[in-house]
Amino acid sequence: MKKIRKIKLLPFALFQAFLFGLLGLLAGVMYSFGGLLVDALVSFDILTSQETPGLSEGTMLAFGALVGMPILFAGAGLLTGFLEAVLYNLAAMWWGGFHLDIFSEE
Repeated sequence: MKKIRKIKLLPFALFQAFLFGLLGLLAGVMYSFGGLLVDALVSFDILTSQETPGLSEGTMLAFGALVGMPILFAGAGLLTGFLEAVLYNLAAMWWGGFHLDIFSEE
């Protein structure tokens, strides 16, 4: 039985930033292509909407989410990772950390 008593801040925060960045990329793809689909349907009079005029400059700007959302999500992941690691390290000092069973096959 092994214990995790401490988590290094920067590697954990970078790992969280990477994971959140992937989620941001997924969200950006859904936002951009979902908006394109709705705007195209409005432009071709298949769908009616008072919120969007159809295909316009706003549709092209929405594709900025492919870059912007991963950057914003990664930044949030970095801050979250730092906070989680600090809180875990404080809690591990008081309660001893996680207990892991690690098996190695030789």
